[in-house]
Amino acid sequence: MAEKFALKVNGAVHNIEADPDMPLLYALRDDLQLSNPHFGCGLSQCGACTVHLDGVATRSCVTPLAKVGNREVTTLAGLGTPEKPHPLQTAYVEEQVPQCGYCLNGWIMTAAAFLKTTKRPSEAQIRQALTGLKCRCGTHTAIVRAVQRAADKMA
Repeated sequence: MAEKFALKVNGAVHNIEADPDMPLLYALRDDLQLSNPHFGCGLSQCGACTVHLDGVATRSCVTPLAKVGNREVTTLAGLGTPEKPHPLQTAYVEEQVPQCGYCLNGWIMTAAAFLKTTKRPSEAQIRQALTGLKCRCGTHTAIVRAVQRAADKMA
């Protein structure tokens, strides 16, 4: 049975009517027409669907709308703008990370949440924070360099 939800996404409130068990990912993509996050595995294993819920990296493919409540949802589009990109977005371009780009949502959103709580991380800390994310293009080394570059700029 559908219920009404007022989702706070990227600073704006969006009213939708949906099943409370529906994954947040579907509301973001289907109801709000956001192109990020992406559907990857649907099992919380790849990270392509990662968003922030009150600043915490969260896999939206397994997060039911009923669990979102009044928390602020931030997607990649809300992290930075073309005019004022987030340091990670800039670092990804500088390090030439993007290949196909499908997984970048998960990597950037996970790294952004990590860098909020960890200043000047070591390479080992970065690798640990990004454990479980998948990239079939094999840009893992460039991703780690980009996160380190962003961390240096944010410190």
